[in-house]
Amino acid sequence: MMDDRRHGIPDRTRPRRRVLLALAALIVAAALALAWAKAPRAQEPVQPLVVDLSDHLVAITTAFSGTDVLLFGATDGPGDVVLVVRGPPTRKVVRKKDRIGIIWANRDSVTYENVPAFYQVFANRPLEEIAPRSVLARHQIGTQNLDFVPVDQSVTDSFVPGFRAALVRLKQKADLYGVGTQPVTLLANRLFKADLHFPANVPTGAYSVEVYLIRDGSVISGKITPLVVSKIGLGAEIFDMAQQQGPLYGLMAIVAAVASGWLAAVALRKK
Repeated sequence: MMDDRRHGIPDRTRPRRRVLLALAALIVAAALALAWAKAPRAQEPVQPLVVDLSDHLVAITTAFSGTDVLLFGATDGPGDVVLVVRGPPTRKVVRKKDRIGIIWANRDSVTYENVPAFYQVFANRPLEEIAPRSVLARHQIGTQNLDFVPVDQSVTDSFVPGFRAALVRLKQKADLYGVGTQPVTLLANRLFKADLHFPANVPTGAYSVEVYLIRDGSVISGKITPLVVSKIGLGAEIFDMAQQQGPLYGLMAIVAAVASGWLAAVALRKK
């Protein structure tokens, strides 16, 4: 047999072979892509706790008299549901009055950092039945487990007994701290809900709603949902002016007071 390559005659089968190889590669690639597309996907892990709010904004207007926000969620199994509504951290000064001679005056004081402006705890049963004290203290669940940090590091609760309890008591009296725990309602199919109440004097700022799923005394899962309490409308504009333009706000308040007094005097004079 004669070899065409020796005589310079091109081999006409080479281009044909390349085309066949390319077609085979395309067929194999298409088959692999189809097999991958039909392959079962790995299932996403089930979330042990799903939580949401009916509203993430509490709008304070001039007619605001308090409101309720519905929290709802679901769990992947049995367990206790505990949630904490925590307001923005603030600095608070607690003073103790003593009698000096014939008058009462402020004598001792303690300044605390990281004091939540608002604090409420919700649970489906008493906290002491849900988790041990160490677990509750780790997550600051319950007013007795709040970590108030004195500005003066030398100050301790043993040195000034009653100051911390007095701060909690004053907050509860102002309806800013809950007394005990509020109810969480467990529904069918692992669902739960709770009604979060915010009074008329609720402080503005960024809040956090912390939800914990507890089983056998241990925290299995936790979720933090943000919530904003903000002034809107005319009240918000007046508040912003008072905070950002204090001298102008004070001058306008004086002018308004003088004008109202003059109008009242004119009205009484006519009578």
